[in-house]
Amino acid sequence: MAEDDKFVKDGTVDYKNNPAIKKETGTWRACPYILGNECCERLAYYGINTNLVNYLKFQMNESSVVAVNNVTNWSGTCYVTPLLGAFLADAYLGRYWTIAAFSIIYVFGMTVLTLSASVHGLKPPCDDKNTCHPKGIQIATFYLGLYLIALGTGGIKPCVSSFGADQFDDTDETEKKKKSSFFNWFYFSINIGALVASTVLVWIQTNVGWGWGFGIPAVAMAVAVVSFFSGTKIYRNQKPGGSPLTRIFQVIVASFRKFKVKVPRDSCVLFETGDEESAVQGSRKLDHTEQLSFFDKAAVETQSDRIKGSINPWSLCTVTQVEELKSIIRLLPIWATGIIFSSVYSQMGTLFVLQGNTMDLHMTNSFEIPSASLSLFDTVSVIFWVPVYDRVIVPLARKITGHKNGFTQLQRIAVGLVISIFAMLIAGTLELVRLRTVRQHNYYEMKHIPMSIFWQVPQYFVIGCAEVFTFIGQLEFFYEQAPDAMRSLCSALSLITTALGNYLSTLLVNIVTDMSTRHGGPGWIPDNLNYGHLHYFFWLLAVLRLLGWCSSVSASYNIVFKILDFLEMSIMVGILDSLILDTIGEEMESDDDYTKDGTMDIYKKPANKKKTGTWKACPFILGDEGSKAQSRQVLLRKKCNKLARNLLCHAIDWSILG
Repeated sequence: MAEDDKFVKDGTVDYKNNPAIKKETGTWRACPYILGNECCERLAYYGINTNLVNYLKFQMNESSVVAVNNVTNWSGTCYVTPLLGAFLADAYLGRYWTIAAFSIIYVFGMTVLTLSASVHGLKPPCDDKNTCHPKGIQIATFYLGLYLIALGTGGIKPCVSSFGADQFDDTDETEKKKKSSFFNWFYFSINIGALVASTVLVWIQTNVGWGWGFGIPAVAMAVAVVSFFSGTKIYRNQKPGGSPLTRIFQVIVASFRKFKVKVPRDSCVLFETGDEESAVQGSRKLDHTEQLSFFDKAAVETQSDRIKGSINPWSLCTVTQVEELKSIIRLLPIWATGIIFSSVYSQMGTLFVLQGNTMDLHMTNSFEIPSASLSLFDTVSVIFWVPVYDRVIVPLARKITGHKNGFTQLQRIAVGLVISIFAMLIAGTLELVRLRTVRQHNYYEMKHIPMSIFWQVPQYFVIGCAEVFTFIGQLEFFYEQAPDAMRSLCSALSLITTALGNYLSTLLVNIVTDMSTRHGGPGWIPDNLNYGHLHYFFWLLAVLRLLGWCSSVSASYNIVFKILDFLEMSIMVGILDSLILDTIGEEMESDDDYTKDGTMDIYKKPANKKKTGTWKACPFILGDEGSKAQSRQVLLRKKCNKLARNLLCHAIDWSILG
C-alpha cells in the first residue's frame, strides 16, 4: 500500500490530531460506540418526554392545555439549543468535544430532575385524593432540571449523527456506500432506546414511582457518556473550521458592498486560494455554481482589493465561502417542509396520550397499559420499517429507478410527508368514533370508556412509517448537502424544524382553544375530552399538511417554467450551450466530432462539427437581427426540450414536498 493510501483523504484526524489511518480508525469499528451512546441518550430523553404530559397534569396539577403547551415548549427548546451546540462544534470545539461537554450538562440536568421527583421537600406534596399541590421551590427545581436537559441535548443532537457519518471517508467509494446504511441504523438505535422508554420506564413511572422513573434515565445517560468516551482512540475527527455564521455574514456584507460590480462570465477569475486546500479549515474546496450569482460579487477581486494588499474578509471572500452560503440557502425549502410534519409528530407525546387516557387501558383483566406506552408502536413501526426499507424497498426501488439508494433523498422525504397526512386522518377518525360512543351511551363523566386503547395502534404505526422516510431522509440529505465545515450547523437546522413544529403546535392549540371557547363552550381540547372535539384539531393538521403539499406542487412547476423562460432568453444572447452543459453534463465526444481545418468556436476551443458551422450558422449571417434570433431558437429547440424534460423529472422531487 502506498503511503498516501494509508490515510483518509477527507481531512479527518485521530485523537492525537494526526491524519487518521484508514485501517485503524473510523468505519463500522467506531460506530458501535456512537450507536450505543445514541441508544442510551435517547432512552434517557424519551424516558422523560414520553410520559411528561401526565407528570405535569397529575403531579404538577396543570390543566390539559397548559400541560400540552409546556411539553411542546420544552420539546421545542430541546431542538433550538442545537444551534448553540452546532456553532461551538463547527467554530471552536469540534464535534467530539462538544458532545463530551454537553453530555456532562445533560447528566447534571437528569440528576436535578430525579431529585425533584424523589427528595422530600423538592417533591410536590399530594393530598388523600391524590391531588398534588406543588410550591414555588418545587416547580423551580423541576423546570431547572428539565431545561438543563434541553441545554444538554443542544450539544449532542446536531453533532452525533454528523460525527458518526464522519467515520466514513467521502473520497473512498467503498466507505461512502456504507454511510447511507449508517443513517438507517443510527435511527434504528434511537428507536431501541425509545422502545425501552415507552414500555419499561413508563410502566415504572406509573406503577412504581416517578423517582425511579426519572432515576433510571439518569443512569442511562451516564452509560451513554461512558460508551461515547470508550471509542475515543478510534474516532475520526473533523477539525473545526472557524465560525460558520461569521463566514456567512462576511459573504452577505461583501456582496452588498459590491452591489454595482459585475460578475465575470469566467468563474475562474473569481477569488480563491491558490493552495490545494480550502482557506476554511476542516473543509475541502467547493466548485463554483451558477445559481444565486448575486453572491458571487463577494468573490470578485476589485482594484481596491488589490491596492490594499492584505485581504479584508468583509470585502473579499473565496469561492468556497460563497458556495457555503449558497448551499445553506438551497437547503431552506427542504428545511421548511419539516415544520408541519414535526407538528404532527409532536402529538404522540401530548394529545395522543390524553386521548388514550380516556380509553380502556386493560391488556388483560389484571394488567393495564399506561397510555403513554402506546408510543411503543411508533417505535416498533420504525424498528420494523428500517430493515425492511434497507433490505427490501431499496433493492426493489434501485431496479426501477436506477438510483444507487433506490430513492433520491427528496423523494424519500416526500413519501414520509404524504404518509403523515394519513396518520392525522386516522387519529381524527378514531376520536370521532370515540365521541359517538360517549354520546350514544352517555359516558361523559366516565374516566375510561369501554373502548380499547389499542385502537390507537394504527395512528402510531403510520407515524412510525412516516418517520423512517422523512426523518432519516432529512438526516442524510442535510449531511450530504452541507459543506464539510458546516455539517453540525446544517444538522442543527434540520432539528430546528422539530422545534418550530412543536412551537407551531403550541400556537395552534392556543388559537384553537381561544376561538373554540369564546362563547362559553368547552372548546376543542377541554380537560374532559368527552365534551370536546379533538378530532377537529387532528383534521386541521391534516389539512395544513395537504395545503402545504398543494402549494408545493404549484411552486415547483412555477420554478420549472421560470427556468425554461430564462433558457429561452439565454438562447437570444448566445449562452444556452454553456448553461446546458453546466446543467445536464456534456456527453462524451470523440475526435471525429471536431473540424480538422483549425477553426475554433466562440470560446476558442476546437469547433464541434455537429454544433457549429454549415447551414446551422448561415441563416445568422444571411438574415437580419430578428431572423437570426428566430433561426437560432429553432435550431436549439431540441436541446431545450431535452433540458425541459430533465428539469421536469427533477421537479417530481419537489412536487410532493410541502
